[in-house]
Amino acid sequence: MRVLCVHAHFDDFEFVAAGTFELLRRRATPDFRARVLVCTDGRSGHHFRTRDETARIRLAEQVASAAVGRYEFELLRKPNGLPFEEACRTLTTDLLAALWKSIRDFEPDYLFCPPAASDPLAGVHPDHITVAEAVRRVAYMINVPHAFLGEYPAWDETQSRWLKTPVILNTYDGYMAGANGGDVVVDVEEAFDTIAEESWCHQSQINEWLPWVARHQIEPTANLGAWKAKLRARFDRQARELGLPKGHAHEVFVPTAWGLVPAPGQLERDLPMEATDPERRARLAQWLARRA
Repeated sequence: MRVLCVHAHFDDFEFVAAGTFELLRRRATPDFRARVLVCTDGRSGHHFRTRDETARIRLAEQVASAAVGRYEFELLRKPNGLPFEEACRTLTTDLLAALWKSIRDFEPDYLFCPPAASDPLAGVHPDHITVAEAVRRVAYMINVPHAFLGEYPAWDETQSRWLKTPVILNTYDGYMAGANGGDVVVDVEEAFDTIAEESWCHQSQINEWLPWVARHQIEPTANLGAWKAKLRARFDRQARELGLPKGHAHEVFVPTAWGLVPAPGQLERDLPMEATDPERRARLAQWLARRA
């Protein structure tokens, strides 16, 4: 099995899917692959470092996190080879084409990405929304080999490789507090230490930018132990919003019809969703049955 998490920024993955990826890795067969695809260069999110310095540091921090989590990491690049700038507030053909190619190259079974906002009162992060909409827009074209030949020419247009379309699930998004859902619940408590270690790699974020921007209830943290306490509080806030038990780490996902709609029983077989309660399971089964 191959799983791919597509997100806007360095450090987004660690707060929404790192535990699930770790559990999948621990129970996987030797041919299992996990990849994180970050869609922006991170250079705008700092207040005292230059943009170039910020981009270098944040890239190095993501590489360090990937080493801890033992997942593959890719920085999305335009057809001309340059990364996409942070604050990509609008969709561009280059973004759709690059995302299309990266998904096709990796050929995931499951793709995790941010949710698209439907509640007009929900808060949003513009980069998250752009990435969500890009995945949604490109999903149908994953197995359309001539979709972006202008950006990525084919050697022979008469010889095309068939690719599977992945199951696409939305992650939790803290910027949309109050408008999140999650009928797939994964108990990631046993991976909590790994999540903490991966997220601790992002020092320029958790100890510099996030305390300064004052949107995340985070203050500078002296050490990993203190960071674990803050991370626990973050999980508790998420649990309160979603009606999950406090004091226990969970990650939540919403299956979409953007890509392949999973067959009955497929999610239960492939994902560690034993913590999903009967009410959520019933909702999920009804949703899948209507789209079968």
